[in-house]
Amino acid sequence: MNIVYLRKPKISDLKEIELAYKNSQALHQPWTFPPTDFQSYLQQEGRYFLCLSKTHQIIGTFNISNIVRGYFHSAYLGYEIFHPYQGNGYMKLGLKLLLNEAFQVINLHRLEANIQPENIASIRLVAGAGFIKEGFSRHYLRIGGKDWKDHERWAIINEDWKET
Repeated sequence: MNIVYLRKPKISDLKEIELAYKNSQALHQPWTFPPTDFQSYLQQEGRYFLCLSKTHQIIGTFNISNIVRGYFHSAYLGYEIFHPYQGNGYMKLGLKLLLNEAFQVINLHRLEANIQPENIASIRLVAGAGFIKEGFSRHYLRIGGKDWKDHERWAIINEDWKET
């Protein structure tokens, strides 16, 4: 039996996800900030929740965004683990499930994660899943509507991904 599984959000998740972000502020900042509109967040097409199989509790989230078809078949990956579930390997398991979704179900060619260089845990997560560091983007994203932050570009392509 799998320890975790992925599922799409439901409107009934609103209170649980708001509380998860509230309880995780110290963990997430300065890397990311809570959504400003949880209703829209729950309706994002590429949003997935990582849940514990035993309790069905939401412990993390993934988002495949800006899917471009045509000659690209590429997208961006975002993710967060919620407190107190960090450091238990759940995101590693969840990322394996997410890559299967991205490459087998959605049939992407490439998935890119942009990570602030100081976010060592996030870099370890993607590197361990087979992502390759491709470059550095100065003042790439405006995090939380506040400061522009530098990011490293990490990517994985379908041909390099190994389903396990």
